[in-house]
Amino acid sequence: MEAVAAQDPFDIDVERFHGPLDLLLHLIRNQDIDIFDIPIAKITEQFLAAIRAVEHLELERAGEFLEMAATLVRIKAQMLFPRRVDDEETEDPRADLVRRLLEFEHFREAAQLMERSERERARLFARGFVEARPAPRLADLPLETQWDEVWDALVRLGERLNAPEIVHHVRGREVKMEDKIQEIMALLEQMRRVEFARIVEPWGTRIHAVASLLACLELAKRSVVRVRQASPFTPLWIFHARDEAA
Repeated sequence: MEAVAAQDPFDIDVERFHGPLDLLLHLIRNQDIDIFDIPIAKITEQFLAAIRAVEHLELERAGEFLEMAATLVRIKAQMLFPRRVDDEETEDPRADLVRRLLEFEHFREAAQLMERSERERARLFARGFVEARPAPRLADLPLETQWDEVWDALVRLGERLNAPEIVHHVRGREVKMEDKIQEIMALLEQMRRVEFARIVEPWGTRIHAVASLLACLELAKRSVVRVRQASPFTPLWIFHARDEAA
């Protein structure tokens, strides 16, 4: 362990890394090691020395670091196996690890760039700020007009100006006073008196209220009904003339 510590002058705190790839990339970049020619034995020893405190990590994170340690040991063992000189198609055991490291480094740099941009934006603009879009530039083309097009446009404009204006007449449903008279008399056949509000309530419109009032006045004129009201703004009652006389 003392020899390993002498080879690795860095004070490594595993908890500050986001995963085993982050730690492994830290060991490689801080020693200026060519990522395409990793000294797997040296890096494996340094990685194992760095995760001696792995028991202090959460179980899930500890498993990730131990899995990477097992991968490094496996690669180290594969590189110790003898290979034939004419076997040029055999892939380097480190190739898959190198691809993973480069991919991780690429996304880590992209995330750091986005984080810096977010901090810079938060320093300059308030939350929710949307930058105004520049106005589109007009096309730098000469305005060309054909006389045939102008004449057609003038003809269509004249046709629209001379066209008769379309007027829509909307008429409401006619309310006949005779119908209201029949409604009032039908109610008086069922009861001795009827409140005017009850006659208007089923319809709820001004035209029906006016027609109902005119019908009551017409019946009172004919001496068929009597209209009574105790005082202004109190309910208006309609009585059948014969019932009131009785």
